[in-house]
Amino acid sequence: MSQHGISIGLERVESDVYLSIKAMGKLTHEDYQQLVPMLNAALEQVEHPTVNVFFDATEFKGWELRAAWDDFKLGLRHGSSFAKVALYGTHEWQEWAAKVGSWFISGEVKTFTEYDEAMAWLLD
Repeated sequence: MSQHGISIGLERVESDVYLSIKAMGKLTHEDYQQLVPMLNAALEQVEHPTVNVFFDATEFKGWELRAAWDDFKLGLRHGSSFAKVALYGTHEWQEWAAKVGSWFISGEVKTFTEYDEAMAWLLD
C-alpha cells in the first residue's frame, strides 16, 4: 500500500498570507478533488490575496496524468495570487519544475534543498 496525498496549511500574518503544501507519494485526481475546494475557499476569503507558498516536495513522487492536468488548472486559476513560491526538496527535476511553474505564476519561484533557507527567503 502506497501513501499519497496533499496536506495544506494557511496562515495570516497581518496582511500577508502564507500557504504551506506538503505532497506525499504519487498524487491522484482524487487528491486534487479534495485539495482544490479547500484552497479555493481559503483564497476567496482574502481580499486581493497575495500569497507566499512553501511547497514541501521531500516525499513527493509525481502525478498521475489526470492529477498533473488538475495541477496545471490550479496554477492557471490562482497563479496571479502567488508572490513567492519556495519549492523545497532534493529532487533533480525541481529546477525544471520551477521554470515551468514560473510560466503560470506571477511571482517568483525558487528551489531549495535546505528548509531554513527556503523559509528565510519566503519570510523576507
